[in-house]
Amino acid sequence: MPTWVPGAAGTLFDVDNLPYGVFSLPGEGPRVGVRIGDHVLDLAPVAAAEMLDVHHVFQEGSLNALMAEGHRVRSSVRTWITGLLTEEPERDLVEPHLVPLADVTLHLPVEVADYVDFYASEHHASNVGRIFRPDAEPLLANWKHLPVGYHGRAGTVVASGTPVVRPSGQRRGDPAPTYGPSTRLDIEAELGFVVGVGSELGTAVPHDAFADHVFGVVGLNDWSARDIQAWEYVPLGPFLGKSFATSVSHWVTPLEALDAAWVDLPAQDPEPLPYLGPGQVQGLDIDVEVVVNGEVVSRPPYRTMYWSPAQMLAHMTVNGASLRTGDLFGSGTVSGPAEDQRGSLLEVGWGEESAFLDDGDEVTLRYTAPGTAGGRIALGDVVGRVEPARG
Repeated sequence: MPTWVPGAAGTLFDVDNLPYGVFSLPGEGPRVGVRIGDHVLDLAPVAAAEMLDVHHVFQEGSLNALMAEGHRVRSSVRTWITGLLTEEPERDLVEPHLVPLADVTLHLPVEVADYVDFYASEHHASNVGRIFRPDAEPLLANWKHLPVGYHGRAGTVVASGTPVVRPSGQRRGDPAPTYGPSTRLDIEAELGFVVGVGSELGTAVPHDAFADHVFGVVGLNDWSARDIQAWEYVPLGPFLGKSFATSVSHWVTPLEALDAAWVDLPAQDPEPLPYLGPGQVQGLDIDVEVVVNGEVVSRPPYRTMYWSPAQMLAHMTVNGASLRTGDLFGSGTVSGPAEDQRGSLLEVGWGEESAFLDDGDEVTLRYTAPGTAGGRIALGDVVGRVEPARG
């Protein structure tokens, strides 16, 4: 059924989308809302008026309480919201609680528990290998056997629009390292997956339990200081070159909104080990657009990713590591096979110094996917402007 909300029908935020976020109005505390068109529906008063069993979760300042309720509640709440926004008899109750998007302040939607970032694009990994190791094999020996990842810093995950301060650190020098602001500040266009239901310590999460644990998807920018990273990453991987900021969208797109976006993975050769579900998992057909200072510089396609979201989750927990509500894991840079599909400035400029970000530069990541109604839906944008180093 079409929505009765003025101006929402046929947009990228129609009723087949309905992403969740956390918003506030002047003088009021943050609470949970859902986006429809260019409005936010304030869910707390509507849920209380209808005596919904879980009405309390919409009064919280993050989505964590809602996400922890699990798959069944997530599905039933979505059905309830869809009814509110499409059934004319509900209009008198709901319309007073529709707030123009322009009137609200949006906040970080999730209280992030842990943050892990993967390296799941064969095209990105191969490009990086060729840039840094031109005389060697671009992929290391383990890359096609497991989703490579690193453990990031949950406390520096920030909401879209938060300024990103240029990080300082050690950089390779001759004969000794130097210290100062990064001169090779980069972005990585990614997707992030948000965990709703945790798992028991010591018990692996199988690949076919992905939807039981993952609540939804965010846009994600894994800001990267390439010069700091290059000096520190051997032998234990990224650290200060990644931990200064990770930006995510204000809106969390629930998995149900992406039902029409699942596609087969590219061929995986050699066949992964059984716990990774070879031939039983899928990727997502999500188009990404990288915009720097208003100019589109790349359009990476997520459907070309080598490792699937379910495989990343299965590998992250195969050793018995537990999940917690609010855990966030990133896909790694999304890059396709073509030159105009590269998801980092390192690749776009093929290592040239002029490709990296200057102070004052603004980066926007945009995402769209097939919607269940036959059109397209948008995931939340991710915006960040570079500020000069401090101190």
